[in-house]
Amino acid sequence: MTGTESRLFADQALLASGWAEDVLFQFGADGTILSAAPGAAAQSAPKASGPVLPGMVDVHSHAFQRALAGRTERAGPGPDSFWTWREAMYGFVRRLTPDQVEAIAAQLYVELLKQGYTAVGEFHYLHHAPDGSPYDEIAEMSLRVVTAARQIGIAITHLPVLYGFGGFGGLDVGEAQRRFCNAPDALLRIVDTVRNRFRDDPDVRVGAAPHSLRAVTPETLSETVAVLHAEDPVAPVHIHIAEQQKEVDDCLAWSGMRPIDWLFANAPPDLRWCLVHATHANESEIMRIAQSGAVAGLCPTTEANLGDGIFPLPPYLAAHGIYAVGSDSNSSVSPVEELRWLEYGQRLRDQQRNVTADPGRPSVGAALWRAAAVGGAQALARPAGALEAGKRADLIVLDGNHVDLAGRQGDDILDAFLFAGNDCKVRDVMVGGVWRVMDGQHAAAEIAAAAYGKSLRELLS
Repeated sequence: MTGTESRLFADQALLASGWAEDVLFQFGADGTILSAAPGAAAQSAPKASGPVLPGMVDVHSHAFQRALAGRTERAGPGPDSFWTWREAMYGFVRRLTPDQVEAIAAQLYVELLKQGYTAVGEFHYLHHAPDGSPYDEIAEMSLRVVTAARQIGIAITHLPVLYGFGGFGGLDVGEAQRRFCNAPDALLRIVDTVRNRFRDDPDVRVGAAPHSLRAVTPETLSETVAVLHAEDPVAPVHIHIAEQQKEVDDCLAWSGMRPIDWLFANAPPDLRWCLVHATHANESEIMRIAQSGAVAGLCPTTEANLGDGIFPLPPYLAAHGIYAVGSDSNSSVSPVEELRWLEYGQRLRDQQRNVTADPGRPSVGAALWRAAAVGGAQALARPAGALEAGKRADLIVLDGNHVDLAGRQGDDILDAFLFAGNDCKVRDVMVGGVWRVMDGQHAAAEIAAAAYGKSLRELLS
């Protein structure tokens, strides 16, 4: 197989309609799938070395936090929580330079691709110099992150973050938060700059992300969303919501309402929105999210690492809620681990098994992969998530010679992929019709690792 393909033949492929055999894919020069024909002859098309799946979508990432992984696992003098972790993160973020942020992002994006992610939602709130002053180019940090994504070859939906306050009710920000802060007009300048710079790139999408209800006011939230959608009516909007119990308690004290209820009363989410975490949603809030068509962006490995809690998935599924997964703090870069722990967290809490299986299809692996891929594509406003004509040619090829996949057919492949063993079973990865990972290798891996290592040594010195 070559870098850019116009065709691909697969013995088995998971199409939008289900598993199919002898599938001939035709790709357009623009990186879309022209056709996916089952029961076809291989002709002279390159042959996939194993089962072909739609690529996974990483719906929520803070790229710079990849360099923080493993550095906050020391107990403090008192109980540790998200809030003590946040202080450690603030200390780390004070030193980051644009060059380091770009290098960290590039390393992360190589890792995400090799594990089977084909697109990433970059929830980007590190905007300014350490003293809070804007760079000469106000979008400097955003441009560095998107440039890293395009150099590495992962599709990106960039989500510059609106962060203006230090707590509910418009409290002043702390010193450590000054690098994050923008008024709506400045934030929207960043959005416009990135959008215009990459306007002709089909693998770059731009939205916006109000950081959380504690970091915005009703006025700045409504202004930002209104202007964003006046320019791009389908632009995605992502927000952290109800991640910790303290956030729920503080929102109640401020407004008399829980965070998700407040959001629906004041800036009602719809299918353009992704509500990230929603860990502490109650039953009525779960129903509201599901009925709105918004996506619940779940990050099980980060939520576990930070001690956030477990999203109540069974009632959300019963209400036909849409979900996706994200790597968030990037302590894990594997969609297999996110999906595995999405299921395992429910099992541990409810003392049941096979919680996320679709009633019509008993395979947990199939239910997880299909739902998260489709939900992630919606959340990133990317025409992907399924292998069918008109979608982006974002796909992965599993290692057909892997021992855990021996003799597997159909949904059994996905059950083994997600729940058997710990080594990576992804062999090849295509994004927009271009092979970015081949035989488990990325062409830029060594260069990216060297730059990342240099940045880590600088940060640790």
